[in-house]
Amino acid sequence: MKSIRQIAFFLCVFLWMTGTSLAATPLKVVASFSILGDMVTQLGGDTVEVVTLVGPDEDAHVFEPSPSDAKILKSADLVVVNGLGFEGWLDRLVNASGFSGQIVVASEGVTPRAMVMEVHKDAHEEEHHHGDEHAQHEDQEHKAGHHHHHHGDVDPHAWQSLSNGMLYAQNISKALVAADPAHAAAYHRAESVYVGKIKTLESWLKEQFATVPKANRRMITSHDAFGYLGDAYGVQMFSPVGVTTASEASAGGVKELIRQIKREKISAVFVENISDRRLIDQIAREAQVQVEGELYSDALSKADGPAASYLTMFRFNVEKIVSAMRRGL
Repeated sequence: MKSIRQIAFFLCVFLWMTGTSLAATPLKVVASFSILGDMVTQLGGDTVEVVTLVGPDEDAHVFEPSPSDAKILKSADLVVVNGLGFEGWLDRLVNASGFSGQIVVASEGVTPRAMVMEVHKDAHEEEHHHGDEHAQHEDQEHKAGHHHHHHGDVDPHAWQSLSNGMLYAQNISKALVAADPAHAAAYHRAESVYVGKIKTLESWLKEQFATVPKANRRMITSHDAFGYLGDAYGVQMFSPVGVTTASEASAGGVKELIRQIKREKISAVFVENISDRRLIDQIAREAQVQVEGELYSDALSKADGPAASYLTMFRFNVEKIVSAMRRGL
């Protein structure tokens, strides 16, 4: 009889331990790139296990999935992507992996920013614009947004607006709750804290840009990744190539950009952590300005870098941008 009781006891202990182990198994989430990976980590905490496909300082525009990526995707409970055409390789990877779970589009609900055809003026046209009339014409062009490159209908870099970042957080949190309702309360608490941090950061950001006259809020970056930031906070953005780093700059576009830097005395010229800096260095050299350093656009820095999370990335970028603009006053 004693042996039966012992067996029953050990069986109960085994079942309890097994149940605890299963309950403690984290939700397996795959994020397409590092910014989303950080958001999932902030919102999920210890209850999620996050794998990021395109890591820090890596370029999602030119990413080529491997068989090991397909294996990672197949074992995931949840896959979080940006959407808006950012992950052009995603469909191929999903098909190769056989993944049939839920794919969360973090940008759902965002008002997409349309890419507008860039207008270049040739040398002949340049000679016929002088004085105030020329300045007024240029100002009208800037207001119309005619200096953006057209490499697709939609700009996918929606996270570059903090108000969009709040939508990303809400969409991710909602998906975590649906996939793991047992931890719903924890996810809701994390979302509240995280969104609060984003709101605080946005208030600071607006104060920073307010220290620069609107006419001087102009900057050059390696590729057209900061359009949402420009639209949200009154900054005019220019770049030698378009929305993807895989684009090639036209000779005419580069020449016009150099003329524009000289003409308008633009001091905020940056390279991005994911870009080959040779082109932006050439532009800066010919325009006789200095490159103000590196910004983080489509990827975070490594853990020991200055932009290891979405929020620190934003703060770092804005500090560098505003500092460069102030030097140009």
